[in-house]
Amino acid sequence: MAKSITQKLDYGCGVACFAFVCNMNFDEAIKFLGREYSVKNGWRPSDLSKELNSFGFNYKNYYVRKKVHIEYPLNSIVLIEKSQQYPVGHYLVLTPKGWMDPWINLPKTNDIRKAKSGFRKNLPGKAMYALIPISS
Repeated sequence: MAKSITQKLDYGCGVACFAFVCNMNFDEAIKFLGREYSVKNGWRPSDLSKELNSFGFNYKNYYVRKKVHIEYPLNSIVLIEKSQQYPVGHYLVLTPKGWMDPWINLPKTNDIRKAKSGFRKNLPGKAMYALIPISS
């Protein structure tokens, strides 16, 4: 089973989720996606799903904020909405171990150099967008 991937940039949660789904490490994902864009902007759901598709997957992104309950398939990537704990939102990916969180200790430390990743049972906030793998 895959290990969690720790983000190495402040806005690197989308990159870490991309890396997890693509079975690569964070640095390989940055090389594929481009460091400059990842550092300056973070990733919009539509752009991240486009990059996943260019890597050979079939993902669609959905606005899910108003949905009551959704059963996400494995490898779904969810962007939770902005909150006090997550001022710019946060990406997580669903795995057999639960939600892979690329900065699981974010509420405890804001220092990216101390970031740790891991798995959690539930999303730590309300889902706003979901990138869903579509079966062919």
